[in-house]
Amino acid sequence: MIIVDAGPLVAYLDRSDHHHEWAKMQMGGFTAPLLTCEAVLAEASFLLRRGGINPSILLRLVEREVLKLPLDLETEASVIAQMIERYNSVPMSLADACIVRMSEILNKTRVFTTDSDFQIYRKSGRKVIPLLAPWL
Repeated sequence: MIIVDAGPLVAYLDRSDHHHEWAKMQMGGFTAPLLTCEAVLAEASFLLRRGGINPSILLRLVEREVLKLPLDLETEASVIAQMIERYNSVPMSLADACIVRMSEILNKTRVFTTDSDFQIYRKSGRKVIPLLAPWL
């Protein structure tokens, strides 16, 4: 299972993005839906809109079940808040915290990202988060 961050979504949808070709190649190899959360969609929407791209395409991906949203933020808010406090010096965004939390909850997942901060974050205390990133 793959958990997707905002960076690869934006790169895939924005041909002018530095990582567009890499994201397009990766996306072509996935068969199962990608897992994400509302915070990632909000971040990606902002970045797409700033680049002149209508962000409604992200919701179309949710409608087509290319993207699934398994995290219940209301249930996980306390744990996610503690995580953001722990990584305050990075700083950790809500979207990043939700992704890390999803990697803790869901077994055998990799995080599809362009954000190097995921090399710093740890799940379940000290476990390295398996990544799918352009620098690997």
